[in-house]
Amino acid sequence: MKTPLIVPREVTQAKLDHRASAGQRHRASQAYTITERVEESAVRFAERPCILYGTERYDYAETNRRMNQVAHAGRALGLRCGDVVALCMENRPAFLFTWLGLTKLGVRLVFLNTNVSGKPLVHALEATGATLAVFGEECLGLLAATELPAAMRYWLWPDAENPAAADLRERCALDFAQAASQAPDTNPPAAWRAALVAGDPALYIFTSGTTGLPKAAVISHARWLITGDVMQATMDVQAQDCFYCFLPLYHGAASLSAGATALAAGASLLLRRKFSRSEFWLDVRHHGATICQYVGEVCRFLLTVPPQPGDHQHPLRKMVGAGLAPEVWEQWVRRFGEFEIYEGWGSTESNTNTINVDNRVGSCGRVPFWEKTNLRLVRYDIETESHPRDANGFLQLCDVGEVGEGIGMIIDIPDVVGGRFEGYTSPEATEKKILRNVFRAGDAWWSSGDLLRCDADGYCWFVDRIGDTFRWNSENVSTAEVADALGDFPGLDAITVYGVKVPGAEGRAGMAALVLQPGAKFDPAAFWTLALDRLPRYAAPLFLRIAPTTDMTGNYKLRKVDLQREGYDAALVRDPLFVRDDKLQTYLPLDAAVVKAGA
Repeated sequence: MKTPLIVPREVTQAKLDHRASAGQRHRASQAYTITERVEESAVRFAERPCILYGTERYDYAETNRRMNQVAHAGRALGLRCGDVVALCMENRPAFLFTWLGLTKLGVRLVFLNTNVSGKPLVHALEATGATLAVFGEECLGLLAATELPAAMRYWLWPDAENPAAADLRERCALDFAQAASQAPDTNPPAAWRAALVAGDPALYIFTSGTTGLPKAAVISHARWLITGDVMQATMDVQAQDCFYCFLPLYHGAASLSAGATALAAGASLLLRRKFSRSEFWLDVRHHGATICQYVGEVCRFLLTVPPQPGDHQHPLRKMVGAGLAPEVWEQWVRRFGEFEIYEGWGSTESNTNTINVDNRVGSCGRVPFWEKTNLRLVRYDIETESHPRDANGFLQLCDVGEVGEGIGMIIDIPDVVGGRFEGYTSPEATEKKILRNVFRAGDAWWSSGDLLRCDADGYCWFVDRIGDTFRWNSENVSTAEVADALGDFPGLDAITVYGVKVPGAEGRAGMAALVLQPGAKFDPAAFWTLALDRLPRYAAPLFLRIAPTTDMTGNYKLRKVDLQREGYDAALVRDPLFVRDDKLQTYLPLDAAVVKAGA
């Protein structure tokens, strides 16, 4: 890897200041909300394409009319400003029609994960106070697998591509799409949402956590507007751009970053129900996609497709997302050409963030001058799972290069939205994410749960989630850094790294679940060589599991909880298991070796 040229701090700061100025346009008390943005864009970009889906095309004017029909139908059926309605639908135009149409009434939308049923689905409905749920026909199977709350009403939005059985359709009280098709298509009166201001909740979006029941993050109208304006300014998105959206709209990465940005700029939004590695570049070329949102695993999946002639020939030029490992980043640009890659760090509910505006490989952002941000890195003890405090009882800032938790000072100034922590629907969950008396008595900071480090030039690097990092042989091991180091092993499709208990040993030993590409054979000696060449001995996985599939969230984040629970117990695991043997310089089948504590 070539030594990168360091961009002057002032140059980076100027770009970040440009972002910040875009985010200062909105106040909590303003009457301008998401609806005003949608209707304004419908006039400014009336004949420009807004939604692309397969062979379907909707310009901005037609998209707005479809949303208006939803608003009028919802009003006629009794919905009013402040009501809470859940939406369960895959990425298709009807998702946007329903979401932004009901928003025109001042309704608060709950985005439901289209992969969740049973207890988690009931939890999502109860945690947000939803009294009505609109289900796409493609998701009706979730209702069949769930003991539903008796007081909840369900409306149907048909899906010709995925018809459901008649008994499932009958669970819904009415066909909302049919009601909307018969409703007026004019902008609804602003009086229907007269009490609404931008600081009010617009969305409840569930965190994509990989353990436990997710929390419903509160997203205000102002937060959505600011996200669109800031990202439009950051990436210089124009009306001629096309934003490829294959990540689920029910999550903030797509509905905020992609959706809000496209509508702010008058760009088009190319929807795909689910990511497809075989169709990705076909979609990009056919529809002229110029920007896409990514997560690191998606980019790695695309690199597993055999190289094709003309891999460099495509219109995609900008990417925004998180989790792109340096090795994958460099392979990506070698194969597919130069890109503006905006790797970032933050979360749906965060009150601070970083973003890489310098195209610095692997970095998730830069802090040129710390006095210009509410972000700080504080020391965190992995063993005690706590923040060390100084003699005065306050938290300690990290030194350059030291790993610590990213936290954001909560700014509570009337009418100012930036720096607020809008929290969750659960007051208890909100309070758990707030650190108090951090640097002075009475202050409050949002706790990210993420470990970062910052180098001498101010570049930030994501290290791991707290709880994923573990200690082995008295050393801290970052699961993310181990996965990044080994992720380009030939024939590997996916890797999940986690720590497991070993009887008689302190801490946790490293274990990796490997999913191989179809037809690939696992070479244990080659994997040992790669692991020990790239990682310290304490960080190289002690155990391996060859898994048939990858357990992922709907937003392509790896789940670890079941893997950690099963560990390397042959009574629980039917997949092939291996243990590292440094004397033989290979990994041996687990039943062919004796596992010694501390090996």
